[in-house]
Amino acid sequence: MATTLPSNYAGDVSAPEAWAALQADPRAQLVDVRTAAEWAFVGLPDLTELGRRVHCIEWVTFPSMDPNTAFVSEAGAALGPDQDIPVYFLCRSGARSRAAAIALTAVGYTKSFNIVGGFEGDLDADRHRGKNNGWKAARLPWAQT
Repeated sequence: MATTLPSNYAGDVSAPEAWAALQADPRAQLVDVRTAAEWAFVGLPDLTELGRRVHCIEWVTFPSMDPNTAFVSEAGAALGPDQDIPVYFLCRSGARSRAAAIALTAVGYTKSFNIVGGFEGDLDADRHRGKNNGWKAARLPWAQT
C-alpha cells in the first residue's frame, strides 16, 4: 500500500515554535515575505539578540500587488547554497508565507516552514489583528522601522 507524502513543504509552525527553532539552530533563517509598506508601517521581527537579521523579500510587490517573479532567485541569493537549512516564512497571517514555503521547497529547500498566524495574526471578532495569534500576539521581539 502506497503512503501519501505529508505536504509539499515542511509544515506549519506557530510563531513561538519558529522563535524557539531560530534560537536553537544558528543556521535557521527567517524570511518575511510581506510588502515594503508592511515592513515600514507595521514593523518587523527583531532577531538582534540572535545575531541575525530577517530576510525581507516581497512575495507580491507594493503597490501593484503583482507577484514578485524574482522571489525564488532573491530568496536563494539571500539564503545561500545550503538548501538543507531550516527556513521559516512569515507574512501578515500565514497565506503568502505558505505559498513561499511551497515555492522554495520546489527548488530544493527541504526544510521550508510556514509560520501560521504570521506577524499580525488572524482577525478577531472585531475584525482586528494582533490579539489571537502571530508574532506580535506572542510578544516575540519586533521593531518598528
